[in-house]
Amino acid sequence: MASLGAALTAPTQFVASRSYAAISLHDCILRNSAYCGARTMSEGMMRDFHLPGRSPVFSQNGMCATSHPLASKLAVEMLEQGGNAVDAAIAGAVVLGICEPQMTGIGGDCFVLVKPAGSEDVIALNGSGRAPAGLSAETLRAEGHKTMPLGHAHAVTVPGAIDAFCRLSADHGKAGLAASLAPAIRYAEEGVPVAPRTAFDWAQAEPRLQGAARDYYLLGGKVPVPGQVFRAPGQAEVLRRVAEQGRAGFYEGEVAEDMVNSLRALGGTHTLEDFAATECTYTTPISTDYKGIDLVEHPPNGHGATAILMANILSHFDLAAMEPFGTQRAHIEAEAAKLAYDTRNRIIADADYTTRLEHMLSPETAAKLAALIDPSRAMADPHKLSEAVHKDTIYITVVDKDRMVVSLIYSVFHSFGSGLSSEKFGINFQNRGAGFTLEEGHPNEAAGGKRPMHTIIPGMLKKNGKVIMPFGVMGGAYQPNGHARFLTNVVDFGMHPQAAIDAPRSFSDAGDMKVERGYSDKVRAELAEMGHKVSIPATPIGGAQAILIDHETGVLQGGSDPRKDGCALGY
Repeated sequence: MASLGAALTAPTQFVASRSYAAISLHDCILRNSAYCGARTMSEGMMRDFHLPGRSPVFSQNGMCATSHPLASKLAVEMLEQGGNAVDAAIAGAVVLGICEPQMTGIGGDCFVLVKPAGSEDVIALNGSGRAPAGLSAETLRAEGHKTMPLGHAHAVTVPGAIDAFCRLSADHGKAGLAASLAPAIRYAEEGVPVAPRTAFDWAQAEPRLQGAARDYYLLGGKVPVPGQVFRAPGQAEVLRRVAEQGRAGFYEGEVAEDMVNSLRALGGTHTLEDFAATECTYTTPISTDYKGIDLVEHPPNGHGATAILMANILSHFDLAAMEPFGTQRAHIEAEAAKLAYDTRNRIIADADYTTRLEHMLSPETAAKLAALIDPSRAMADPHKLSEAVHKDTIYITVVDKDRMVVSLIYSVFHSFGSGLSSEKFGINFQNRGAGFTLEEGHPNEAAGGKRPMHTIIPGMLKKNGKVIMPFGVMGGAYQPNGHARFLTNVVDFGMHPQAAIDAPRSFSDAGDMKVERGYSDKVRAELAEMGHKVSIPATPIGGAQAILIDHETGVLQGGSDPRKDGCALGY
């Protein structure tokens, strides 16, 4: 099988600078070994060291991989000081709200998968908030809205992440919530130099910032440039109160009053009762077997079922016989995504309103959908009912010395969420209500007290009942496609985690097939001839992190996306 570099014709292409052999993980997984890293490394086959690239990170005790070096460092320090993977993941995630405020923050939601130490069972925690009780699709339609207004308080659902962090720390942590929040409090006060990719995204998102958010998230009225220091003293005070009072420090009292008063002044229907009632939910993960590897996902209201359906569709095709980054694989994947996402748009909603999940996950459904794919011609895009089309997210994964595993994703949805913030503390509000539809009678129709369909999904891979890899792919709607791409990179093409992350991406989204520059112009031309409307995206498609657990040697192997500013670190 050709290496990634050989799969590309132009020597300047993205992945041509990262030439990996497709021997490692594929062969080893099929032999019930997590990874043949020693042999592959000794043969010098990880990548072409003459060329720019990134090696995977190896460690024996603990590891964190995420999108900013400071968060990775702080998470590993938490492990070294005796905290466990939950303590470290919370510490790193909350710091990321200061390092990458356009991506995430305490005004957002999270989803978490946890494998406790000494067990191979995976626990799912849904930290997504609900719409305020006063939200009404009928009222919005009467006001002339066809879709949820993205930059309005109506799109702001109650933040769920803080409640989830409090619950997660109490139920599974070791060091205590105050210890996990201490690094974020420090850096919110002292500030963090803005990293290059963060500055790029910040500039793109600047027009979305409104009112008080412009005061809190611009420096002297301007977008920060790389190296300028961003501070959030108001958020430091909020986190200090949470550290002292638990969830009451956020969902009650002065902080809640600031959020409610700010949202109501912006036209929202939010009440103190909406905030006080916020509660995360433990759920049972869903999964599928893809060629001997189990893909583990969150159930609705997240759209992990979309990744599972897409994997089930792709299982009907011999991807391994195709060029890893040739036309045929990109085409088949795009068609599978169209069908899986169309199914998502008709089925996925708040868990209490999702009635056809079993149908979506069934092998028979996947087989029927796979039969609709023409190997030589693009289909018309299925009708799109949900307005959730993007956007910005952080993902962090941690494995500790006792092999507790955390896969955590945390987001405000669009870049800077709704573009709105609270007046006193500067809490940036997510716009997760954008995940609702205004179509009357749809299971995902906007309504008070409902959770919207959510795009953020943490993942894990298991082999023979054991967790072998927590992973996550950022990028809003791309995430199920990204999970399927990562999975097939690993299983069908034998890539180790860093190679699977580095590899170029494509995504057929709302009639536009975005194809990264890592693909050759020849592939883009052939896709266009097949009927795809092809474009090169202005920004890279998403980001990703993963940690491979070698159960035979005890070694961890981490990968982190060069599309972002971060890294994997271990000790």
